[in-house]
Amino acid sequence: MAPAASAATTPDLVFSNVTVDNGKAIVAGTTGTLRVPVTYTPTRPSGLTIDYKKTFAGVILYRGTLKSVQNTIEPDPTAPKCVTTTTTDTTVTQSCMETLFADPSDSLFEAADATTWKAAGSYSEIDTDLDDSDGHVSLDYHSDLWGPFGSGVRIKRAAKLTADASPEPVRKGRTITVTGKLTRADWATGTYSGYASQKATLQFRAKNSTGYTTVKTVTSGTGGALRTTTTATKDGYYRYVFAGTATTGAATAGGDYVDVR
Repeated sequence: MAPAASAATTPDLVFSNVTVDNGKAIVAGTTGTLRVPVTYTPTRPSGLTIDYKKTFAGVILYRGTLKSVQNTIEPDPTAPKCVTTTTTDTTVTQSCMETLFADPSDSLFEAADATTWKAAGSYSEIDTDLDDSDGHVSLDYHSDLWGPFGSGVRIKRAAKLTADASPEPVRKGRTITVTGKLTRADWATGTYSGYASQKATLQFRAKNSTGYTTVKTVTSGTGGALRTTTTATKDGYYRYVFAGTATTGAATAGGDYVDVR
């Protein structure tokens, strides 16, 4: 339930059934805007109008605590899509869907943002007087947060992975060297940086087959470098696969074809 009102302008709102991104982790690179779906059930007083011009309500993601919010990801300021499900003499309950916009350039700033975020219900009021013909302007802003809801939402850094097998072509029974590089998004610099000391699996898919099999596990070195050897037996594709970590998403390199003669 929503907490008791602490001021006359605080409405008695209740948010329930909050689901962010269908319960999946959010994986963000360094560019582009992620559209993250959120569904929730708000219950408001029947006399409260939320017009998304001066009054707003929805769900946000935040890092930190309600008292000391360290970062937020907020929804599109336009109205969410809502359907009224229940009405009483005093309340209105709806089923709503909104979209959060996660843009690394203005929402994710540092490695600490790769963690579990929390969801909160939000209500705000804006009252402005920008007519300065009388020598006076004003901006009055009021905001309330309720939460957290659910077990949290994991936000991860996107990873990239490459693979290069050589020599090409190669004689059967000779040694093939497979190199690669594991990198992940660095939100502070807007680039991808090497991810060292991480396990990646080398996989092989024979020509004209549909599935990859694991050859061995390799640990990334300085700058995320990967390097290992295997024996050439037949034509096919080699790739590296990274399963991801608590802070970083999974990645799969494109298969590199080797002609065995």
